[in-house]
Amino acid sequence: MAEQVKENTVTLTIDGVEVAVPQGTLVVDAAKIAGQDIPVFCYHPKMEPVGMCRMCLVDIGYPVKDRNTGEAVLNEDGTPKIQFGRTLVTGCTQVVSEGMVVVGYSEKVQQARKDVLEFFLTSHPLDCPICDKGGECPLQNLTLAYGPGESRFNYDEKKKNLKHVPLGDLIFLDRERCIHCARCTRFQEEIVDDPVIGFYNRGRSLEITTWSEPGFDSYWSGNTTDICPVGALTTADFRFGARPWEMLEVASICRECPVGCNLTLNTRREAKSGGKMVVKRVMPRQNEQVNELWICDKGRFGYHYASADDRLTTPLIRKEGEFIPASWDEALSLAAEKMQAAGSRLVSVAGGQLSNEDYFHIGQLTEHLGGKAVLYSNMMGGDLTTKVGMGPGSNLADLGAGDAILVVASDLEEEAPLYWLRVKQAAERGATLIVANPRATKTDRYAAHIIRYEYGQEAAAILALSLDRIGDSDLADESFKQAAKAFAEAENAVVFFGSEGTGMAQSDALSKACANLLIATGHTGRPNNGLVGVWDKGNVQGGWDMGLQPSATLFDDLKAAKAAYVVGADLAGDNPAYKQALAQAEFVVVQELHHTATMELADVVLPAQSFMEREGTLTSGERRVQRYYPAVPPAGESKADFAITAEIAAMAGKELESVSAGLVFLGIVGKFKDYADLDYQALAEVSEQWPIIGREDLYYGGTGYANHQGLGVLLGTAAGRGEPVLIDGFDLPDTGVDGLLAVPVTRLYDQGNNLRYAAVMFPRIASSYVSLNPADAAGLGESVVVELNGFQVEVALKLDENVPQGIVVVPRSFGLPISAPTPVVVKN
Repeated sequence: MAEQVKENTVTLTIDGVEVAVPQGTLVVDAAKIAGQDIPVFCYHPKMEPVGMCRMCLVDIGYPVKDRNTGEAVLNEDGTPKIQFGRTLVTGCTQVVSEGMVVVGYSEKVQQARKDVLEFFLTSHPLDCPICDKGGECPLQNLTLAYGPGESRFNYDEKKKNLKHVPLGDLIFLDRERCIHCARCTRFQEEIVDDPVIGFYNRGRSLEITTWSEPGFDSYWSGNTTDICPVGALTTADFRFGARPWEMLEVASICRECPVGCNLTLNTRREAKSGGKMVVKRVMPRQNEQVNELWICDKGRFGYHYASADDRLTTPLIRKEGEFIPASWDEALSLAAEKMQAAGSRLVSVAGGQLSNEDYFHIGQLTEHLGGKAVLYSNMMGGDLTTKVGMGPGSNLADLGAGDAILVVASDLEEEAPLYWLRVKQAAERGATLIVANPRATKTDRYAAHIIRYEYGQEAAAILALSLDRIGDSDLADESFKQAAKAFAEAENAVVFFGSEGTGMAQSDALSKACANLLIATGHTGRPNNGLVGVWDKGNVQGGWDMGLQPSATLFDDLKAAKAAYVVGADLAGDNPAYKQALAQAEFVVVQELHHTATMELADVVLPAQSFMEREGTLTSGERRVQRYYPAVPPAGESKADFAITAEIAAMAGKELESVSAGLVFLGIVGKFKDYADLDYQALAEVSEQWPIIGREDLYYGGTGYANHQGLGVLLGTAAGRGEPVLIDGFDLPDTGVDGLLAVPVTRLYDQGNNLRYAAVMFPRIASSYVSLNPADAAGLGESVVVELNGFQVEVALKLDENVPQGIVVVPRSFGLPISAPTPVVVKN
C-alpha cells in the first residue's frame, strides 16, 4: 500500500519547501498543502481553473533531462539542474510534475503581481471605507500584501459604471467593483447548472448581467457573494448591515430540509435593535461530508422567523376568549393538569424541525401520561433507514464510476438542494444515476436511466426494478430492465426516496419497496450503501429515531382529543382540515415561537426559544448527528422546548432533565441502541478537510467559514451491525379515481412560517396555485376554484406540460388541504 501511495504522489519544491502531493494536483493547491502562499482571484478549488486574473503568476522550473539517456542532468554539487522558462506562468493551470521547482517570491514574480494589481485598480473605486467587503476583501488584502504603494494612472481616467444594480431580488451588483474574475458565472454554470448570469459586452465595457426572468433566478445565488473576491456582489439581506470585524461567529445547523447544512451565524449587538444581540447574516460553514462550502438561498435568507417582532415572550392563558399574560407556574400547572387528566386522549404533535432532545422529552412525557405522540410529517420509512440506511464511513463524495444512485418520488432540488447538488456531482464523476418520477425534474439532466410511472405507482415501479421480479411487472419495459441491471451490478448503491405525490400509505409502501430492493441487491450494511429519506421537514429522521411516528389518523385524533399538545407545528396554517379538527379538541396547549394560526386556537401558549437561542442536536437524512450552539440571548421569558416539556412532566409526576441539552442527550444515549456509542462532546470534534478553507486567506475559498465546532457522526445501522433485517409486507395503494387526481408536491419556497418573515424572499414566494397539463385546462381561466377534501379554495392556475394528464399538482404548505393523493374538482 505504501508503494502504491508513493507511486501516486509527486515531489516538488515550492519556495524552498519540499512537498509531496497527489498526481494531478495544481500548483496553487500544492502550495496550499505546503503552507505556502500563492495569491489568486479567479481560481477557486471547487471550480475548473481558467487563468483569467493572472494573480497567481509564478516562475516554474523543470529538471533538465539528458536527451540521450533520459536521466536527470546534475549540477556540480549533485543537485538536479533546473531549467526555468522565459515567461511566468499561471499557477492555477499548471499541474505538478516530479522535481518541479516553483518560485513565487522572486523580484520578477513580485513585480508581475504589482502590475496585475495596478491594472485591477485602474478602474476600481476607492471606496473601501464604505464597501461591504471591507475587512474580508481579497483585493484589499492582496493589494496591501503585494500591490504597489501608488498608481501611475490618473484618477480622472477611471471608468465609471453603474452601482447598486439589482441582478434580482436577492443580489445587487456594483459594476465599478467587478474585476471580471468570472467566479460567479462559473459557479452558476459549473457547480449548480443554473447559467442565469453571464458576461455582456467586451473589453473595458465587459459587465455581468442576468439572463433570467425574474433576474438571477436561482436557489444558489447567495453563494456568489461568498466567492466574489471584491465587493461587486452583495445580498439584499445584509448589504450595509455590519462590518465583519464587528461580528461574532457561532456554529449552527440548518433545519430547512433533511441535509443538515453546516452554518455560521454572524452576530453583533446594535443600537437600532435596542442594544440587543442580533443575527446579521447566515454563512456556510465547511463540512465536506454534508454541504461542502455551499448553502441554498432558503437556508441563507430564511432565518428571520427566529427573531420576528411577534415572538412570543411570555406564557399566555385564554380567559373569556382573550389571551392573558401568565406566569410560567400558572401556565405550566394548567397545561399539566389538563394533559394529565386527558390520559389516553392526550395527543402530542411534534413539528419536524425540533431537536432530538425535544422529541425525546415529548415522547417520554406522552408515554408517561398514556397518550399518543405524533411526528408531524407525511412520510413513512424512518424505521427502515435505521435498518438499511447509510452507515459510518459513508460520504456521497466517494460515489463515482461503478456506483449507482436511485432517486425516486423526489424533485430533489426542491426538496433538499444540497442532496441534489451532491448527486449531480456523483453523476459527473461517473456514477449511474437512475431517476424514477412521474414528471420531469432538473435531476433528469444527469440521469443515465429515466423511469416514468403514474402517480400512485411509486412502490410498484421500485418492485419492478428487482431483477427477480421484473418479469412479473406490468410496468417493466426496456428502460426498467436496463436500470435494474445497472443498480444490481453496482459496487455501491444509494436510494433517495422523497414525497412527490405521496401520502402516508404511498410513502409506507415506497420506503418498504426501496428497502427490499437494497436488500435483494446486497447494498446494505456497507459504507456508501443504503436508504436515505428526503424528509418533508428538517429533523424528521431525528423524530423517528426518538420513537415518534406520523399518524394517518391525525385528523380524527385531534378531533377526539381531550388535550392536544402541539409543539413547533402550525397545523392550522398548513392545512385548513387540521384547523377544523383542532377547533374540536377540548383543550389545546401550543408551544411556539410566534403567533400562528394554530396558536389562535390554543388555551395555553408556551413561548419557546428559537434554534439561535439554544443548543441541541439534529439528525440528517443520512443519519448524521450534529450539534448546534446558541448565538443570541433568549427572547423574553422563552425557554427551550425540551425544558418546557420537562417542567410540565415534573408537575405530572415524571422527572426529566430541564437545564442541559447535553444531559438530555445522555438519556438518549442510554435509551436508543443506535445512539449508544455517541458522546455529546465528541460531536464537536473536527478533522482536516480539503480544500483547506480559512478566514486568514479569503482569496482562496471565499468568505465562508472553516469548521472548528464539529463535523457530526454517522449512526450505525442494524444491517451494519450484522443483525437480521426483516421488512414487513405491504399492499400497493390504489389511487385510481374518476376525473382529476390531486397530488401533493414540495416546493422549496413555500408559504410556511419560516419564510413569511423573510422580507427579501417575498417576491420569490408564489401565491397559492395548482398546476395542470394544458390539455386538462380547456376553458379554465388564470384563477380557478379548487374543491378539495371538502373545502373550496380560489387559487392561481399554472400550466405545465410536465404534469401528466389527469393530474393536478398541489404544493404543500400553500394553504390547501392536501396531505395525500385525492380526487379534486377544478372550475372557474
